[in-house]
Amino acid sequence: MLFDDRRDAGRRLAGRLEYLRDEDVVVVGLPRGGVPVAYEVARALEAPLDVIVVRKLGVPYQPELAFGAIGEDDVQVINNVVVAYTQLTSADMGTVERREREELSRRAERLRRTHPRIPLSGRTVVVVDDGIATGATARAACQVAWAHGAQRVVLAVPVAPRDTLAMLKDEADEVVCLELPTWFGAVGCWYRRFGQVSDAEVTELLRRAAGDVREPQADPAVDPPLRDDEVRVRAGKVELAGHLTVPENPIGMVMFAHGSGSSRHSPRNRYVAAVLNRAGLGTLLFDLLTPEEEIHRALVFDIELLSRRLVDATGWLTRQDDVTGLRIGYFGASTGAAAALRAAADPGVDIAAVVSRGGRPDLAGTALAAVRAPTLLIVGGHDHVVLELNRLAAQAMLCETALTVVPGATHLFAEPGGLEKVAELARDWLVNQLAPAPAADDRSGSTTDTRS
Repeated sequence: MLFDDRRDAGRRLAGRLEYLRDEDVVVVGLPRGGVPVAYEVARALEAPLDVIVVRKLGVPYQPELAFGAIGEDDVQVINNVVVAYTQLTSADMGTVERREREELSRRAERLRRTHPRIPLSGRTVVVVDDGIATGATARAACQVAWAHGAQRVVLAVPVAPRDTLAMLKDEADEVVCLELPTWFGAVGCWYRRFGQVSDAEVTELLRRAAGDVREPQADPAVDPPLRDDEVRVRAGKVELAGHLTVPENPIGMVMFAHGSGSSRHSPRNRYVAAVLNRAGLGTLLFDLLTPEEEIHRALVFDIELLSRRLVDATGWLTRQDDVTGLRIGYFGASTGAAAALRAAADPGVDIAAVVSRGGRPDLAGTALAAVRAPTLLIVGGHDHVVLELNRLAAQAMLCETALTVVPGATHLFAEPGGLEKVAELARDWLVNQLAPAPAADDRSGSTTDTRS
């Protein structure tokens, strides 16, 4: 089963939960991605909608992989299997938890300011997320529900790995899941559209559920027709899993290079890709490393390997029927940005633009001076070390280069509006550079430092 988006998943999940209609139910979604799913469930059951704020504790060098989670009221869950597998130290975990605890407090305060907590005592609480991977955040949410006096807890999700769900059966009275694949991959693999959900969208859905605003009418013309394919990208001796999206009448193609290798699974990359798709740009999100390779942290910093894979994948993309003749750009994050710049300097490819999000362009070394493609470097204003490294890298580049600082943002742009700003900047830069132009580009070496 493949879900169109979170709202589609919520409607399907609601069909399995109809038997709860006559109970005293409160539906709680996990911000952010679980809230659109929970909204549809609450609407179908005619039940109130609330949130339980939890934060995933991500492995530092692979943030999408959770080693635990924290929730409101000082709830903490640690996955000892992941901790042992990744060899995390207490110091590593403590640093991540402190950062995420601060973010959890900010989000809870912001949400509760406009949406007071709905009492759970003595009621059936349906905990909803858009899917489960390691189960850490789901476990934390269930524990928060019990701590607030729930009489019964039902954990409901569209998709989860069979083994993970089995481990969660003791956390809730009942677990409901629509799809239990033997091979899982990641939650986003089971959705055709899996863009990041903003805090504004969460607040809007809570207001709609409370009856403060009316449900808007769907506009079928909002999104252009897309061709969505799961693909296998040949790069040298390996095949890399990828997700190719080509809008109708594309104006260019953008290849994503992610530092940890898992570009197609990154919620941040998926969100940016969706924004680019709506602007008429095709996207290829693919894994620069195989699943066996990406657990070795040293390979994440092997810029030569990553850039060689990217060059090979670029050759593969140019041979696909739907993209023949289109200009190609790179969107790199973290060490993937260094790989993108080094690949862009390779004479074997013709790259028309590069965008770096919180990247480490300094790791591209001497290749920086050979980059010909106009390059946009986007850095968070509070990502101080990376910001300085980007400034030094920009000075070493001879192509058209712009450094844009997003005020108040940290390395992952997790602050409200941070990732949205990144997507807008990337969209404008890539559309301007990749769209067919009647005259040759002026690529004289100029560097600007702007603040947005």
